Amino acid sequence: MQVRGMSKPVVVFSLLALAATVGGCKKQVAATTPAPAPAPAAAPTVTLNATPSSIQSGQTSTLSWSSTNATDLDIEPGVGKVSPQGSTPVTPGQSTTYTITATGSGGSATASAQVTVSAPAAAAAPPAAQPNLSDLFSQNVKDAFFDFDKSELRQDARDALTKDAEFLRSYPNARISIEGHCDERGSTEYNLGLGQRRAEAAKNFLISLGITSDRLTTVSWGKERPFCTEHSEECWAQNRRAHLVLVQSNGSGQ
Repeated sequence: MQVRGMSKPVVVFSLLALAATVGGCKKQVAATTPAPAPAPAAAPTVTLNATPSSIQSGQTSTLSWSSTNATDLDIEPGVGKVSPQGSTPVTPGQSTTYTITATGSGGSATASAQVTVSAPAAAAAPPAAQPNLSDLFSQNVKDAFFDFDKSELRQDARDALTKDAEFLRSYPNARISIEGHCDERGSTEYNLGLGQRRAEAAKNFLISLGITSDRLTTVSWGKERPFCTEHSEECWAQNRRAHLVLVQSNGSGQ
């Protein structure tokens, strides 16, 4: 570049002006701001409830749950993978704590619910059937036995009739027939008379113990209705008796 004919100060000034012009035309570059870091993923939440929480063995409870920010949910024991919210029935055989685990990009969360199982209540036993008067009479009233060809009461006959009177006093509405019986020996006519005397002896003894006569009737069957039909003394002894029979009762009689 030719700078002849110009003074040195002018040359210096010209060079400075040129440098300023070139510098002013240079493009300005803005400072770069770094991008913000991404926000952390939200942590999952989960709830679990059991309704009812107490059951008897064999009954069913319902598990209900809900969650947020979870992509995978699992209920143990025995249920497995489930949706983010829902319910399912369970029938545990014993008291069980169920736990749900919810997992998402923000971590995991758990919740639990217990189902208490108790043994089924024992079934109430049906009320025992109350024996009727006829059954009670058969269980408690005994016959009076006699010696051969006798109508006098033996001691064992008195003891039996004494207990019979206690029962009849407890059931004042009960009325009885006293049957006189004999063994097969002797004539029919004779045994009918003997049977009647035996029935009357039992009746009179009961009256002496406080049983009113209007509750007692007598009849003789002689040897016509034997209790045992073998031809032996053991069998004949069973037939010589005053046999008490319930013939009427009004209500329970107690």
